[in-house]
Amino acid sequence: MRITICGSVKFADRLVDIYRQLETLGHEPVMHEDMFGIADGTAKELIGGIELDHSEIKKKYNFIKLWYNLIVGSDAILVCNFDKNGIKNYVGGNTLMEIGFAHVNDKKIFLLNPVPKALPYADEIKAMVDVVIEGDLRKIV
Repeated sequence: MRITICGSVKFADRLVDIYRQLETLGHEPVMHEDMFGIADGTAKELIGGIELDHSEIKKKYNFIKLWYNLIVGSDAILVCNFDKNGIKNYVGGNTLMEIGFAHVNDKKIFLLNPVPKALPYADEIKAMVDVVIEGDLRKIV
């Protein structure tokens, strides 16, 4: 299955690890190629730009449209929702949009961890997610 990996750039190293695990399981994972450089620290200009003004980097690197196109070209998305900003299983604004992109394009939506309860848009996430895999990538079918 071709799967777009979605999640916070803060967790680039974990997203790369999940990418490799999905490959081992026989899937075809996809995500922005710069995530590998962010994860290993070699994309210094990008990392510095994210720290300085993340919105400008999203524009300059066309992140939102790029992820939309990856999602449209995939069978499914995997939302990697880790604890962030004191919120368990956080899903941020960008990732919420990616869930919406997948939903309106009839892509299967997998959530790595349970729906975050502390977010005002938890109901919207629940309405769009197909399967919560509870951290077990083998549940992606």
